[in-house]
Amino acid sequence: MVSIKRRLTLGALSALAIGLLTTATAAPAFAVDKHVKPTIVLEHGAFADASSWNGVIEELRKDGYPVVAAANPLRGPAGDAAALRSVLDHVSGPKVLVGHSYGGSVISVAGANDPQVKALVYVAAFLPAPGETALELTNKYPGSTLPAALDPTPFTLPDGTTGTDLYIKPSKFHHQFAADVPAGTAALMAATQRPIAQSALAEKTEAAAWEGTPTWAIITTQDLNIPAAVQRYMAKRAHAHSVEVRASHSVAVSQPKTVAGVIEKAAHATR
Repeated sequence: MVSIKRRLTLGALSALAIGLLTTATAAPAFAVDKHVKPTIVLEHGAFADASSWNGVIEELRKDGYPVVAAANPLRGPAGDAAALRSVLDHVSGPKVLVGHSYGGSVISVAGANDPQVKALVYVAAFLPAPGETALELTNKYPGSTLPAALDPTPFTLPDGTTGTDLYIKPSKFHHQFAADVPAGTAALMAATQRPIAQSALAEKTEAAAWEGTPTWAIITTQDLNIPAAVQRYMAKRAHAHSVEVRASHSVAVSQPKTVAGVIEKAAHATR
């Protein structure tokens, strides 16, 4: 009997030891990934909406990035930045902030002094310094044909004052905004474009997040909205990692893989 009990005890101890060893070996499978991917927050610009990022979102999600595409009110950098800040405050953890066109002015304000914004990516976008406006930057070098393509439309505010919304004329949208996008897609973009308040382009920006945050810039060499020379000037001043792409202003639509690739480089650099 003693011999049998001893064998049973030894067997139980052996089983316990094997169980502990198995648990210890399996533990790393439950370890937390030290390299959590940042959330990519996308801000569209004038004459567009959040769907302009659809192709980029698809590419980023394939590679495991969480993505949020914010709705930009297009009323002015200060107010629009406040709206974007509400989105940023809702997203926990590290973030890469991306702005297209006028959206660059917005992320420059919204991303300032936020330690969770690890990188900025400007896509055919404005990188204004404090006190600058989108309008003055556009006119810094020749090349923009946007004014002749615009359709100004007055509107009345609740207090009775008036403002002016700017649209791109549907007949000129393809050539002006998205020349390298298929005509059918450009027609849909023209139909869903959101106007920007004329006053937003003349409003001075209050901050420049790129002054203290690693910055990337995609420069579109066939851009008819923001001339490539203007984009180069702003990117150089911001010490941005620049990538030049032969594309129209709508590079996020025409070349989503290229745009997503630059965003992922910025995200990698935050690790």
